Amino acid sequence: MTRRWLVTGCSSGLGRALAGAAAEAGDLVVATARRPATMDDLADRYPDRLSALALDVCDAGQCEAAVAHAVDRFGGVDVLVNNAGSGLFGALEEVSDDELRQQLEVLTVAPWRLTRLVLPLMRRQGFGHIVNVSSIAGRIGLPGLSAYVAGKYALEGMSQALAAEVAPFGIRVHAVEPGGFATRYGTSLAEAAGRIPAYAQSTGDLEAGLRGMAANPDLTRPDVFAHHVLRLVASPTAPLRLPIGADAYAFLEAAEAAGTTELAAAHAFIQDSAERPGTDAAPATPFSASGPAR
Repeated sequence: MTRRWLVTGCSSGLGRALAGAAAEAGDLVVATARRPATMDDLADRYPDRLSALALDVCDAGQCEAAVAHAVDRFGGVDVLVNNAGSGLFGALEEVSDDELRQQLEVLTVAPWRLTRLVLPLMRRQGFGHIVNVSSIAGRIGLPGLSAYVAGKYALEGMSQALAAEVAPFGIRVHAVEPGGFATRYGTSLAEAAGRIPAYAQSTGDLEAGLRGMAANPDLTRPDVFAHHVLRLVASPTAPLRLPIGADAYAFLEAAEAAGTTELAAAHAFIQDSAERPGTDAAPATPFSASGPAR
């Protein structure tokens, strides 16, 4: 079947690779970026299948216009890919309130807004896909990327809740978790304005590695990402979370093992307290009539 895509962040990297691959496969694509001229070659190559559109995902009016354009040009949206993003490097103490708000606006608020805009279309047609491009940083805390990690963790939680909300309407949701890819992410990574030299010992190595991503021959190429996302939306059994990249599974398997160890340590800590005189050993109920225990 021919699918109608709306993809954000297509000026380079993962988004550009995906927009081109979807058009090459015969699908219809609204490819967006703040500077649509960066996609002129794609629009020339696929004049009937790819429409390059200006979109700043932090601008609510432009988001509404992008969805309206997709309806006018191709009749609707079958696949929304929330790929647009930005990175901010800085330890928590270095990041200001305004810098944090801007990072969360791009990584969490904008995908929420665009998803809200396309859901009425998808509910009416009885099917659709929401693909949120997260990161392995959505499941791993990385020093120096506190704000970025916070945004991606929020995107993962949003995706999980959304999947349960829209399943009755035939809409599927996926959080795609790239590992290290040979893109300009590292070179375009902004720095917090209030850097503190003391944090170099805990964040310096990661920053150096990120800055060299584009030239690193060992990292996965963006076309691999595009290949798997096309497979994802075509599969009736694809998982909610999909790590992609040569290093993604090694990182996440290590994180899962560490989480198991941490859970066991926490359980032992609580049990130790419960066995002491004067403590309440009764198991806690995680949910009550009013909701989750806090």
